[in-house]
Amino acid sequence: MKESINQILAVLIKEIKSEFRTRYAISAVLLFILTTVTMIVFATAGEEITSDMASGILWVIMFFGAMTGLSKSFVSEEERGTSFLLQISANPISVYFGKLLFNIILSLSLNIFSVFLFFIFNSSIEVVHFSDFMIVLLLGSIGLAGATTIISALISKANTKNALFPVLSFPVILPLIVLGIN
Repeated sequence: MKESINQILAVLIKEIKSEFRTRYAISAVLLFILTTVTMIVFATAGEEITSDMASGILWVIMFFGAMTGLSKSFVSEEERGTSFLLQISANPISVYFGKLLFNIILSLSLNIFSVFLFFIFNSSIEVVHFSDFMIVLLLGSIGLAGATTIISALISKANTKNALFPVLSFPVILPLIVLGIN
């Protein structure tokens, strides 16, 4: 048990170091979020956004942010040719949970950034039940990370990784999005 936890932490630390070395997911998703929120502000300039519209827009931003940044967890190992080294260094469950923890941290961070930007540019929107909103944001981030991590593992060996990821992710994540919007 202790060995598995050490392996999970080792994979998590490897993922964090790798991400900060390349900054692929962070820079791509931050630019995507900034561009999307800016486009929404320009598209809705002068119009009042209802709370239902705001929750839908926010979940669209979070879904496509996840599609942009979280898809690389297992795919990057295949692209760099390091998946075999990872397989001999840790057991498969530790690899999965290490990558899952990284994706949860990344998803939660990016979703908080999305919410922060969205509310800065749309100051007329009020959150009535802040604690409920934060719980939904936390659980939604965990759900997005969990689904994208497992789908990334499934498609890592496919030839058309980038095209296949959003296609497989949408039906899996759709119930989570509907619950989050409601």
